[in-house]
Amino acid sequence: MVSPLDNKARAAVHAVAIGSKIRALRHRLRYTLAETAEAAGISKPFLSQVERGHATPSITSLVGIAEALGVNVQYFVETPNEARSVCRGEELKFFGFADSANLFGRLTNLSDDRKLEAILVRMPAGQQPSEVTTHAGEEFLYVVRGQLSLTLEGTTFGLQAGDSAHYASTVPHGWTNTAAEETVLVWVGTPKLF
Repeated sequence: MVSPLDNKARAAVHAVAIGSKIRALRHRLRYTLAETAEAAGISKPFLSQVERGHATPSITSLVGIAEALGVNVQYFVETPNEARSVCRGEELKFFGFADSANLFGRLTNLSDDRKLEAILVRMPAGQQPSEVTTHAGEEFLYVVRGQLSLTLEGTTFGLQAGDSAHYASTVPHGWTNTAAEETVLVWVGTPKLF
């Protein structure tokens, strides 16, 4: 079992790693803090804090930064060795976002020619429902432990451990943990962060 202190330490290391990648790419592109922040729709001081690892961007902020710098979100959260086909359990690292209590562990190594990614999602009890979203592609969920409430086009389904769902990502969808304990699920879909 991972302690909350371990999760905080990992999140801090993750924030520094993302910030370093953002700053390195911004410098390589010769963009200023001000023009990058404006293009990303965030404040210059906040971008500065993110680059120094003093703040963790929300998913929305990270998407804006990625778009401003001309890359996809995976550029900032991927491990550098994409050529591997095997992922070892002891190497699984969880990361999070400022606007989500969930922790995400990449089960696949992405590369430009791969069509799918798989993420292990740890959802704490009592979290707020996720934002209802749509995007291109399709998604598959498998509940490993706990309970999940999945909403598809306004209809809500209760999923238990062992249940799964497969749907087009263009359908408005969102999910939340309805258990009194952590829910763990495997998410498989076309590369896009939730």
